[in-house]
Amino acid sequence: MLLKIIGAIIVIWIAFSLIGFIFKAIGTLLIIAAVATVGVAAYGAIKGKSRRQIR
Repeated sequence: MLLKIIGAIIVIWIAFSLIGFIFKAIGTLLIIAAVATVGVAAYGAIKGKSRRQIR
């Protein structure tokens, strides 16, 4: 009985560790994507080659 309880605690701990890692990875990817988007927008604004009007 004690081994089942310890096993369940270990499985729950591993599951929460994996969920935490996934959320941390997604957060890091979102930050990288935001920085890249701002960088591309700034590059486009500085370059300013296309002066198309919005129709």
